[in-house]
Amino acid sequence: MKTHTETLTVRTSDREQMLDITSEVVAVLDRSNIRDGLLIVHIPHTTAGVTINENADPDVVHDILAALEKAVPWQQGFYQHCEGNSAAHVKSSMMGCSQTLLVKAGRLTLGTWQGVWFCEFDGPRTRQAVVQVMGE
Repeated sequence: MKTHTETLTVRTSDREQMLDITSEVVAVLDRSNIRDGLLIVHIPHTTAGVTINENADPDVVHDILAALEKAVPWQQGFYQHCEGNSAAHVKSSMMGCSQTLLVKAGRLTLGTWQGVWFCEFDGPRTRQAVVQVMGE
């Protein structure tokens, strides 16, 4: 089995936003020359995450961020974390820090409307997304 790993740089401009990184992830897969296997996207940050969701209608991103803000407001009287970004930590845990995708015939097995989204919850920042491809 072969492995190929690259680290992508992701620059965010808002406190909370979602960036479609599908094309960058596909470029890593293409450079790997792996045809069948697994691709993992890992976000090594405690206030950011990654998800797979629709990349055709921008209203979906708006709705996800709005729902997360309603569920986990930025300010709450019970937060104790001294940095003041407890909501970002909670949202990161809700989204998760990694996604695993299947690779078949050199392509990601994403659905028609699916994309890979980097989720920022404590920006703006310069972040990393680690992409590892494993297979043959």
